[in-house]
Amino acid sequence: MTLSVDDADKALDHQDVFGVLLQQVGTTGEVHDYAGLIAELKARKVVVSVAADFMTLVLLTAPGKQGADIVFGSAQRFGVPMGYGGPHAAFFAAKDEFKRSMPGRIIGVSKDAAGNTALRMAMQTREQHIRREKANSNICTSQVLLANIASLYAVFHGPAGLKRIASRIHRLTDILADGLQKKGLKLRHAHYFDTLCVDVADKAAVLARAEALEINLRSDIHNAVGITLDEATTREDVLNLFRAIVGEAHGLDIDTLDKDVALDSRSIPASMLRDDAILTHPVFNRYHSETEMMRYMHSLERKDLALNQAMIPLGSCTMKLNAAAEMIPITWPEFAELHPFCPAEQAEGYHQMIAQLSDWLVKLTGYDAVCMQPNSRRPGRICGPAGYPSLPREPQ
Repeated sequence: MTLSVDDADKALDHQDVFGVLLQQVGTTGEVHDYAGLIAELKARKVVVSVAADFMTLVLLTAPGKQGADIVFGSAQRFGVPMGYGGPHAAFFAAKDEFKRSMPGRIIGVSKDAAGNTALRMAMQTREQHIRREKANSNICTSQVLLANIASLYAVFHGPAGLKRIASRIHRLTDILADGLQKKGLKLRHAHYFDTLCVDVADKAAVLARAEALEINLRSDIHNAVGITLDEATTREDVLNLFRAIVGEAHGLDIDTLDKDVALDSRSIPASMLRDDAILTHPVFNRYHSETEMMRYMHSLERKDLALNQAMIPLGSCTMKLNAAAEMIPITWPEFAELHPFCPAEQAEGYHQMIAQLSDWLVKLTGYDAVCMQPNSRRPGRICGPAGYPSLPREPQ
């Protein structure tokens, strides 16, 4: 098997290809309409996977609707802090024909002996107790915690709230793009959701002004900078971006730009605008106040067996304790809001914490070094064998 990395428009040039992985939104922010390409690939019986983003999918058409076989991505945008790169839950969706090859367990709705509706594990084809040495996945509580946060974020905001959030992100991006273009700057892409790639003449000066305004711009693009907006971005942030990129005397007015983009926004192609309903289940359309949400979450808590009720008689993965002392810091802005690509000097506290914990674990275990990358038992199992080739071999 050979991996080829190439432009998407060259995918059809490769022969004997059994699978293609596409990105709905490119690394520099361009929104791609791959409907035609996917149709041609499917005609050749090629399996098509598409990497996508939850928040973007609120406004953009579903890759599955365009014919993709598999859609996956990160759920970080749904209420989970950046946390200097993690941890975040992923999402993975596939056509029915691939369900027995999917990782993890699939829960189905059934009825018990008394006729009551019940949730059960409908498929668990790769669990350790079934496939044993062939098992390739399990569900870990560390990851389920992140998935629950993202799910409850969707429950609280609902389809209408998520559309407001996504539309606001895109509107601010449109305002930023319109203002920059009015000042003669060129965008690399005409179609975008929340990310712009802007050509700049004096990149060093732009980056210096941005740093003075405590803004990190993407700087690894030749003669250009990258800017990504999100749910936390404000109109004042957009003004500061104008100051950083154009200069203090930019002369741009947010309200005027807002009216301009309201009248004429073509940054998402009509063919890529979502036209079907999202989150139609009643649970996503019922709990939109703090009190309703609190009661709903408590009702779920009562259904669970937790350590505040009894010992948990299951495997070691389920018996882990996330102590309050460990959970509280994830709400601290200094801990939660660091971008994974921020300069190292902005993350000195993280590096000190990781180094100190690594040192403690080395001393406790007697090993020479510790890898802090795995977030749960399953990635740890992958990490271990990855290091085997570097181990010293005994002479034969």
